[in-house]
Amino acid sequence: MKYDDRKNRCFWCNPENELYIKYHDEEWGILNLDDDYLFEMLILESFQAGLSWETILNKRDNFRKAFDGFDLDKISEYDDEKIEELKNNKGIIRNKLKIHAAINNARIYKKIQEEYGSFHEYLMTFTGEKIIYENDKTTSPLGDSISKDLKKRGMKFVGPTIIYSYLQAIGIINSHMENCFLYDKGD
Repeated sequence: MKYDDRKNRCFWCNPENELYIKYHDEEWGILNLDDDYLFEMLILESFQAGLSWETILNKRDNFRKAFDGFDLDKISEYDDEKIEELKNNKGIIRNKLKIHAAINNARIYKKIQEEYGSFHEYLMTFTGEKIIYENDKTTSPLGDSISKDLKKRGMKFVGPTIIYSYLQAIGIINSHMENCFLYDKGD
């Protein structure tokens, strides 16, 4: 599908990468509180630490295959053999610490689901079911609070900047720029 290149988009969206344009136009900043999606994005955002989102997005399908479609139960049970397989998979980011963190975070994610009924409900305890409209930030008190709580629970690669990006990706924080055709100031 060819995207309309006459539309103004957020400055970070690479106009030469149709995958990125599709992500920007159809996914980023659009509220999606499905627990499977929330888990996938949490794992992808944690792998993004220190890298560009475009790098992760370009490898997303490889991540889906390597991580069993982001099946929470399967990832929670990964053993040393699967970890070695992931560390040798050239289609994903092969960072040993991030791979171990994904497995650890899956286990904690499940515990949060058990405690709150869903990860969505857990997030709502911080947001009060509100969407926040703001730009030009990389952290916020909301992201800081969630990051602090996730770290306290034992999650890794969930610092304030990663969690802020995560909240933008899943649509809890809408950060489309004023010149973007998707801009909404939240009246």
